[in-house]
Amino acid sequence: MHDSASSYDLSHRDRLRIVLVSDTHGVLDDRIAALVAECDLAVHAGDVGNAEVLTRLQARGTEAIAVRGNNDTPQKWSVAQRHVLETLPDQGLVALPGGLLVVLHGHRFDPVAQRHDRLRAAFGGARAIVYGHSHRQVSDKSARPWVINPGAAGRARTFGGPSCAILSVTTKAWNLTEHRFAKP
Repeated sequence: MHDSASSYDLSHRDRLRIVLVSDTHGVLDDRIAALVAECDLAVHAGDVGNAEVLTRLQARGTEAIAVRGNNDTPQKWSVAQRHVLETLPDQGLVALPGGLLVVLHGHRFDPVAQRHDRLRAAFGGARAIVYGHSHRQVSDKSARPWVINPGAAGRARTFGGPSCAILSVTTKAWNLTEHRFAKP
């Protein structure tokens, strides 16, 4: 098993606009790519699928942070891109203005009915947790930390169409906006 964590410190920034994506499985929807271009940071919660997705997340100078999902395995990535796959940690800890964002794929937090409680118990010091895996868009702000699944940002199992979320953060306030697009 590949277990690793990476830390990122962006807390010195006054404000950030962050696009949250997951479960692209090698395809980033063009409409979501357009939203990425309007953001300072792209965060991918796993099942990236290939290096092209990461390149598209950074296409217009947007910083990108991505973690490995259960389908991000050497067998599913081309030999030529495996060096990129090896750079993906299992989780990311992102210090932002106003708090910590935890990024992981979520597949190790079963059963589904207890996933949010288990994530909150594991990362209680965070302001928000973003995960993927289920392909279902969820924004649970009923308690802290918030638990957010941006849904599938590609074509695989989008449950109504590709989706993502935009998190706008300052030291004083965090706001989340969900986006869903019609199936292509």
